[in-house]
Amino acid sequence: MDELNSFRPPAWLANAHLQSVLPSLPIRRAAAERRAHEVIAASRRLILDCGDGVRLMGWYADPPAATAIEPRRLTVLLHGWEGSSDSLYVLSIAQLLHQRGFAVLRLNLRDHGGTHALNEGLFHSCRIAEIVGAVGRLQVLFPAAQLSLAGFSLGGNFMLRVGARAPGAGLRIARIVAVCPVIDPATTLAALESAPAMYRRYFLFKWRRSLRAKQAAWPSTYDFSELLREPSMTSMTGRMVLRYTDFPDLASYLRGYSITGDVLAALRVPTRIVTSRDDPIVLARDLERIARPSSLELTLTARGGHCGYMDALRGPSWIDRLIVEDLLRA
Repeated sequence: MDELNSFRPPAWLANAHLQSVLPSLPIRRAAAERRAHEVIAASRRLILDCGDGVRLMGWYADPPAATAIEPRRLTVLLHGWEGSSDSLYVLSIAQLLHQRGFAVLRLNLRDHGGTHALNEGLFHSCRIAEIVGAVGRLQVLFPAAQLSLAGFSLGGNFMLRVGARAPGAGLRIARIVAVCPVIDPATTLAALESAPAMYRRYFLFKWRRSLRAKQAAWPSTYDFSELLREPSMTSMTGRMVLRYTDFPDLASYLRGYSITGDVLAALRVPTRIVTSRDDPIVLARDLERIARPSSLELTLTARGGHCGYMDALRGPSWIDRLIVEDLLRA
């Protein structure tokens, strides 16, 4: 395991909880969107046929002609749970990649980024086949592009599972970077329940808002009135699993998207996991329980919180710069 001390935020930015919430603070949106105006302006909506009638939406941007690099590089960015292609941390890395000559696709998970009407089925974290299908479709649409993946939190978990399935799915992926990926969902759920209340309030608010949007899009299919009354993340997830998935119980569902054990043993794509010892949501100790194929590098930092890695309030973050330099190695 590669222990990195190169992320050294100023003392006033070092707190793990501050690092975890800063990347998504609404007060930062105006400034972040101004900095990302080039990639936002260059982006066009792209609907991907993922197979089995599933469609996912993303925003695709070609690089400026003056900075485009050869061979053509296309990076797929995937947000965390209840984030979107417009999450500030996604826009930040998208802008830096765009400046450095990469084509970028900011992909939305099902029922994220305002896509609740695209698919009747409800999002859950075991729907890995459609993300594999989305990457496969991109491979068809951009056959000459060198394809890389980068994901944050749950998005990092999805990208790692895509990488493990790449040989069987015929995917040609040059490199993967996963930032603070969910490793053991049961551990993460327990950590969320015991963390400061701001995390639970944040995710419960966003999940309930998403469920209301899903019900509005499919009123004859869904009535979430009972689910919305559940008081905790655990009880809501448990009810969702029993009512809207084929899993017999919550524990089976959580194991369904865990990457512990031998899940990553088949990973052949050069891959880096970056996570921090002070992450309050994804506990670093779970790294000891994942397979370690030779293709996988683990970078563990002392600080950074959950998907934070901000060493200043403006400009690209430390993790943005690391991702770009890592993808340039592909």
